[in-house]
Amino acid sequence: MVARALLGRVLVCERSRTRLVARIVEVEAYGGARDPASHAFHGCSARNAVMFGPPGHAYVYFTYGLHHCVNVVCGREGAAAAVLLRALEPLAGEGLMRRRRGMRDHDRLLRGPGCVAQALGLSREHDGADLVSGPVWIADASPCREGRALASGPRIGVRAGAGRAWRFWLAGHPCVSGTRAENGGPLPR
Repeated sequence: MVARALLGRVLVCERSRTRLVARIVEVEAYGGARDPASHAFHGCSARNAVMFGPPGHAYVYFTYGLHHCVNVVCGREGAAAAVLLRALEPLAGEGLMRRRRGMRDHDRLLRGPGCVAQALGLSREHDGADLVSGPVWIADASPCREGRALASGPRIGVRAGAGRAWRFWLAGHPCVSGTRAENGGPLPR
């Protein structure tokens, strides 16, 4: 599953001479037409068309009139599926991330999907961006999980399909959203 494979991988955002780097520590999977919580559940629209395109691209949407959220398209072309980036660990460019977010707390800087997009400066203009050849890309280096177990649980903020344990994170990582007690357990086998 792509969602698990993304954990510990590095996302790079490059603009002009600025490079921001962060490790993916929490994600949520969305299964397209078979998933009532997915933006693709009711079919293709102008808003979600990128989800129906080739895998390896960014699906960026605006939600609640406040936040952008970034997803990795992972379904085969024509069959929408995506993985929402819920939390990342800042690795480089933290000063700019802090200014964009108006906060100093390292662990909370990229905690929550709206915070991820804000800190990294991602918006609808990045919708459809190729996540292999950049300006926003996922590095092809092996994931670095620092020996942390993978954990899973229900997705956050969804009603339909809420019982699916399609949220994944690095157990005990300080940058993961939710409480530490919720995030400490290993992935069930």
